[in-house]
Amino acid sequence: MVVNIDLVKQLREETGISLADCKKALEESEGQMDKAKEYLEKRGQAVAAKKTDRVVNNGLIETYVHSSGRLGVMVEINCETDFVARGEDFKSLAHEICLHIAAMRPLYVRGEEVPEGTAEDKSEICLVDQPWVKDNTKTIQVLINERIAKTGENIVVKRFVIYEF
Repeated sequence: MVVNIDLVKQLREETGISLADCKKALEESEGQMDKAKEYLEKRGQAVAAKKTDRVVNNGLIETYVHSSGRLGVMVEINCETDFVARGEDFKSLAHEICLHIAAMRPLYVRGEEVPEGTAEDKSEICLVDQPWVKDNTKTIQVLINERIAKTGENIVVKRFVIYEF
C-alpha cells in the first residue's frame, strides 16, 4: 500500500518515532492512524525487551519541588550514553516521572523490591506498574518503553526519594 507522506509526517510529529518506522506502521495498518500507533507501541515494547540486558552507566538526577515548598521529589534515571542523557526527550521523561511520583507517591520502583507478604496491589505501590497520571491508559513502564523505542537505548529508573514536610 502506498502511504500519504502527510500521514507519515503527522504520525512522526505525534510519536517522535523515525519516519521509516512511521511509514512501515502506516503500511502495516493500511493507513489507519490508530492501528499504526498500536503497531508502534507493540514494536516499542519488543525493542525495549531486547535492550533490558544493556548496561546503563549514564543518566541524570531530576528534581521537582511543588509550589507550596512542602513536597519534593528526586529521581535517578539511567541510560546507556551521555548523548541520550543530555537530550530533551530523556530530560522530559525524567521530569514527567518526577511529577508522577509527586502525585501518586509510589513506595517502590519495581515489583521485585516489594517485600513478600505485602497485601497491597503492586500497581498501586510500584512506580513502573502505576498508570501514568497524565494518561491512565499507559503505565510508567509503557512510557519508558516508548522512549526506549525513540532513543534506541535502555532506560531504567534506578531510585527515587520523596521529601514531604
